[in-house]
Amino acid sequence: MGLKATAADQRGVGSATTADPRNEVRLVGRLAAPAQERTLPSGEVLSLWRVVVARPPTPVPEGVRVQTVDTLECVTRRPGLRRTAAAWAAGDVIEVEGSLRRRFWRSPGGPASRYEVEAVRAKRVAKAP
Repeated sequence: MGLKATAADQRGVGSATTADPRNEVRLVGRLAAPAQERTLPSGEVLSLWRVVVARPPTPVPEGVRVQTVDTLECVTRRPGLRRTAAAWAAGDVIEVEGSLRRRFWRSPGGPASRYEVEAVRAKRVAKAP
């Protein structure tokens, strides 16, 4: 291609061949249950839902059970997306775009956290059968 490698390229910084670091998630899967809304103590309203996605097949020894799906929590604060999610039904196939976030809070047992996909876009791809 005729690209000249610079010192930054050799370190992997600013290289045309190195992807820019980013936190992007794209899921396509089935909605596990209808979306729920939750009001935080701050008054902010969230819409939460779970998406069940298949894992890529991997070779395993016969007789060994492996997890074949993952259930991933999704959340949005966006009013338009909250209205969209409210119209979905369990089993609908949806596509979600956003970023992975780790949320922290205080629980009766002490500090707690979980990972979730903070959705910025989502749409129904197919209705449940």
